[in-house]
Amino acid sequence: MALNKGKHIVEEVNGVRCTIVEKGIDGKRAAFLKELLEHNQFEVHLQEDKKEDDSAPATMTLGVTDLVFNPVIAVYQMRLKTRDSKKVSPAFWNQWSKKQVDNRYWRYYRKGDTHEFNAEEFIW
Repeated sequence: MALNKGKHIVEEVNGVRCTIVEKGIDGKRAAFLKELLEHNQFEVHLQEDKKEDDSAPATMTLGVTDLVFNPVIAVYQMRLKTRDSKKVSPAFWNQWSKKQVDNRYWRYYRKGDTHEFNAEEFIW
């Protein structure tokens, strides 16, 4: 589920009822999210999606067994942590940036923004 869609979806993944975190993702994205969510004590299930065409790349569905988990809420409330104990921001979740910032990132971060963050530019 992209962070711009707040709908909570519960489906079966490998025969287990799960909250769907994201659908139609590639292997690298699935590995990133699986590692992040397992580090945050969630039980993660992956399932390869059915292909309509043999030439189409393989996509996956990723879900967690916590049925009340909502990735949009968890990310925007900064409840998730990285391996180095920093809070997961939406930019990190979406893999736009590997750099972590404080919880007021939305004041200055825009997708594709190439300039470095300068704290003196902003009034806190």
